[in-house]
Amino acid sequence: MISLRKARTIVRKAMEKGTEDGMKPLSVVVLDAGGHVQAFERADGAAPGRFAIAHGKAYGSVMLGMAGTAQMARAEAQAYFMNAANGVFGGQVIPVPGGVLLRGKKGEVIGAVGVTGDTSDNDAIAAMAGIDAAGLTGEI
Repeated sequence: MISLRKARTIVRKAMEKGTEDGMKPLSVVVLDAGGHVQAFERADGAAPGRFAIAHGKAYGSVMLGMAGTAQMARAEAQAYFMNAANGVFGGQVIPVPGGVLLRGKKGEVIGAVGVTGDTSDNDAIAAMAGIDAAGLTGEI
């Protein structure tokens, strides 16, 4: 389980990392292990559709138990699988970096973070900054 306090820390620190590194305006979402939104923020100047993208990155991570980088590799190797999985989840999966899986102390999935706004790699860097600040384990 991820607490609201830790979810808020992830969001705040990911946003701070984006600002410090001169990234474009970010949007950050934290989902619990069931795919429910625990916390979300969209920076000033971020496009209004960014919630859906951040959510899709995190949602795919939670529902498939695979981080965004692994999802992207799977999509490149087996596009039919990711297309089918995305169909199962109503088109909500965005299989790219920036969707970071959260794991508990025993390796169990406890949630995911989705960041969008800059390059996918920078989105993942911002997510990990928030996750590290919250003292949690992230899988890119």
